[in-house]
Amino acid sequence: MKVYPYPRLRAAATVTVDGASVLAPDAPREPLASSARSIIDRVLALGTAETDDWDAAALKIAATVPESAVRADAPWRDLQVYALLTESATNTRLTARLAPTADDPCRWTGELRIARADIADRGRLSAHVVATVDGVPGRIIGESEDDWFVDVTADAPVRDRPFETRRHSFAEGPSWLRQMKDAPWVIDPSGKLPTVHVNTDVEGMETLLDANGRGIEGAVGELMAAQMASDIWLAVFHAAIGDLELDERERPVFPGGWRGSVLREMLPDVLPDQPLEIALRTLHERRVGAGGWTDIQPRIHYAASRKGGAGSTVVQAVRGLERLRREDDDA
Repeated sequence: MKVYPYPRLRAAATVTVDGASVLAPDAPREPLASSARSIIDRVLALGTAETDDWDAAALKIAATVPESAVRADAPWRDLQVYALLTESATNTRLTARLAPTADDPCRWTGELRIARADIADRGRLSAHVVATVDGVPGRIIGESEDDWFVDVTADAPVRDRPFETRRHSFAEGPSWLRQMKDAPWVIDPSGKLPTVHVNTDVEGMETLLDANGRGIEGAVGELMAAQMASDIWLAVFHAAIGDLELDERERPVFPGGWRGSVLREMLPDVLPDQPLEIALRTLHERRVGAGGWTDIQPRIHYAASRKGGAGSTVVQAVRGLERLRREDDDA
């Protein structure tokens, strides 16, 4: 544990990649799809870009500092927040100064520009909170704990794995799983990363999930994967909203780690007409108040389905099955 000779923030800052685009010579920006980002694993995969000759990327960065950082009686002044991207292989160290948003002084946003040559493989993105303390400018009073990775080669935004996935027999597994032995999968969002338990007792389950788009099995497997992803988003959202802490004014605050990232990612689809902080308070009030929690469930399910990619996957699967049917008719 480091000891500093000046006051620092007790709580960690958070950092998130809200979006990204790549740039090629004489070509417009290509925004990357949301599938290029994994909010859970906190990875941005630039290898998903359709423009092969891109030479630069622009990352939309958001950082959140604790409320104690912006209090009028805080023991520092000239507060600043920076996004920092580093990679040891190329000795890269890039920074972008963020600015506070108009409706939330704790949320800071900005854009970080990187050249493709800046990163050989994978860089680490973090947030640092800097201020003048005891008359000394430029002192770091806080930083993020759950950093992001920016990968220029990966085609999938995974840290080590998309989620904590375990395939095993429910009938022979832990007692709590044995009680759900007829379920194809169960999601446990209680750990550091959500865990998806896949039931190998369900006949053909592994074959479908491993089909990789081949034939009818592949189309059905893609549908199952999209449903699983939607279930994951739904489970982690409810886990995050059900574990909120309150500030001294009894207002909910965004949690750290993947839980806060999940809420920030889904709230615009759940309550699209409200700023994030207001949406969080509204949702919390509906959940613990007298009513309104049931009414909001369709919006939550819609947001989870959208993040899981269920809509586009269904369309692609239906087209694939129709193509296979025509091929069988022509045979």
